[in-house]
Amino acid sequence: MTNNLNADPAELAKFSELAHRWWDLDSEFRPLHEINPLRLDWIDGISPIAGQRALDVGCGGGILADAMARKGADVLGIDLADKALKVAQLHALEAGTRGVKYREVSVEALAAEQPGSFDVVTCMEMLEHVPQPASVVQACAALVKPGGWVFFSTIHRNFKAFMLAIVGAEYVLGMLPRGTHEYQKLIRPSELAAYCRSAGLELRQTKGLQHNPVTRRYWLNDDTSVNYMFATQRPAASL
Repeated sequence: MTNNLNADPAELAKFSELAHRWWDLDSEFRPLHEINPLRLDWIDGISPIAGQRALDVGCGGGILADAMARKGADVLGIDLADKALKVAQLHALEAGTRGVKYREVSVEALAAEQPGSFDVVTCMEMLEHVPQPASVVQACAALVKPGGWVFFSTIHRNFKAFMLAIVGAEYVLGMLPRGTHEYQKLIRPSELAAYCRSAGLELRQTKGLQHNPVTRRYWLNDDTSVNYMFATQRPAASL
C-alpha cells in the first residue's frame, strides 16, 4: 500500500478482521442488511437500475452490490479490503448471483482508468472512513456518465449523531463494534454538499435514515440530523 493512497490502513484492517461475518445476519453487519432494502428501493426509485452499469464504491462484503445485481444491474464492486472482497466473491458464487464482479482498486485509480463509464455510482457508509472524502466524491463524479446518478450515505457530525450513532449504537446497544466510527471523521451535510458542488455534481434529493432500537425498525424521512443520504446527478451537458 502506497503512502498516498486515500485509505486508512487501520480502517482496512478493522473491516478485514470482520470479513468472515459480512453475511452473518446476526453479526455486526446486521444493520447493513436491515437497511439495505430501504437504500436499494430509494436508489431504484430515482434511477431504475435494471439494465444499467453500476459501481459500488467501498462495497465491503457486497451487500448492496449483490442486491443491485439481483435487480438486473451490471455491477462492479470495488474496495481495498481484500478479505472482504473475497467474501463478496464467495457469496456471489454460493448464491448464484449473476451480473456482479469485484475488484481491489481505489476509486481514484478506477476514475483515471474508466472515466464516464457508469450509469449509477453508489458510495454508502464509506466517506467517513477515508482520510480525504472530497477525493472520493471527485472520483465518483468522474466515473459516472453525463446525466448519470451518484448516491452517497454517511453520518452527520453533531452532538445528536455522536450520542446516537457512536455512544448509543456502539457502546450502549452494541449494534456496531466499538470504534467503528470516529467523531472527527463524520461529515456534515453542508460539507458533503460542498464536495459535490466542487466535483460538478448537482444535489437532487436528500433523505434521512431513522431507526427505532426497540422495534429494530428503519425508515426514511427528511431528518438528516444523524444518518443521511444524497442523490446527486452529473449534468447531461457536463464535459
